[in-house]
Amino acid sequence: MKKLAIFGGVLVVIVLILILSMVSGYNRIVGFSQTTDSKWADVQAAYQRRADLIPNLVQTVQGNADFEKSTLTQIADARASVGRVTISQSQAPTDAAQLQEFNKAQGQLGMALSRLMAVTENYPQLRANEGFRGLQAQLEGTENRINVARGDFNQAVQNYNTTIQRFPAAVYAPMFGFHSKPYFQATEEAQTAPKVKFDFGTPAPATQK
Repeated sequence: MKKLAIFGGVLVVIVLILILSMVSGYNRIVGFSQTTDSKWADVQAAYQRRADLIPNLVQTVQGNADFEKSTLTQIADARASVGRVTISQSQAPTDAAQLQEFNKAQGQLGMALSRLMAVTENYPQLRANEGFRGLQAQLEGTENRINVARGDFNQAVQNYNTTIQRFPAAVYAPMFGFHSKPYFQATEEAQTAPKVKFDFGTPAPATQK
């Protein structure tokens, strides 16, 4: 009986240790999961900031009657494609295909904006427009914010995924609905897309007619 009591006591201690370990691990996973949601919200905010700049940018460019309309059409189409992608605004995505679709749409919009900036080099009168130059500066800053936000998000996802894949969390994490989350990955378009970089030097003089 004495040995049985000792064995039972040891068993109870082991069970308590396992429970405490699981509770601690669960709370740790919850913290990492909430961080990924927070970083995802930052990504969404950065992309929304870019989207909010586009109407003013397009309106300013349209003021130049000679500007290439096909470039503006590409931006309108790319912006519409972004709007058709349904994805959570507050929770980090768990569907890799859904995130890839979102990433591809945003990448196409970024490429369209890059083309727009490249084309404006042929319009010195537009580059001399103070309002347009201000929008250029805001867009450049927004692109930087997007890159930082995406990097922070990927780091948060890495921390979260690593935690739920380690033992013993790997055993119980799926039971509580914790599954791996996808990363942002560079799209094929991003491999060749021109960088959004602006020259704020003295505008070239307009061509004499």
